[in-house]
Amino acid sequence: LNQKSIVLDLGGYEGQWASDLFSRYKCNIFIFEPVNSFAERIRTRFCNNDQIEVFSFGLGSSSRTESMHISADGSSIFGESENTEQIEIIDAKDWIDKNQIEKIDLIKINIEGGEYELLERLINTNLIEKIDNILVQFHNISENSQSAMENIQKKLSNTHKPTYQYEFVWENWTRK
Repeated sequence: LNQKSIVLDLGGYEGQWASDLFSRYKCNIFIFEPVNSFAERIRTRFCNNDQIEVFSFGLGSSSRTESMHISADGSSIFGESENTEQIEIIDAKDWIDKNQIEKIDLIKINIEGGEYELLERLINTNLIEKIDNILVQFHNISENSQSAMENIQKKLSNTHKPTYQYEFVWENWTRK
């Protein structure tokens, strides 16, 4: 990574990952955080940094509104909590096309279960081929999570190779 690199941080939460990455590489970072209060804190944190842009929506397979269960860094549309918020999800293909993104050097995906639909969308639209490195945390959200993860890994292996994999923790894939 370098100052010209494009990085997408999906699931920004408090912005710490982006802060650490920026301090090291000074890259251009787009942070996606659909929980409004979290996004606003991140926006305030980076208000003097024009290389970091914060979006208060998530990326997914389609544009829609969802109910987010708020639980700190475990907030999820698949969770359970009495504290909920309506959030916006934007179709990843629409956002990438609209912003004329030709290459993504790194995408970090920590979106509490939304990674399945997002990765399927990126694979099915061939946008996955624009991404050099994929850092993803798969979440065990249902009885089908294991098979869904393995299915995505199989599809990813057509364009990328794993550099490390810690099941349901973190894994990284590099473009072949």
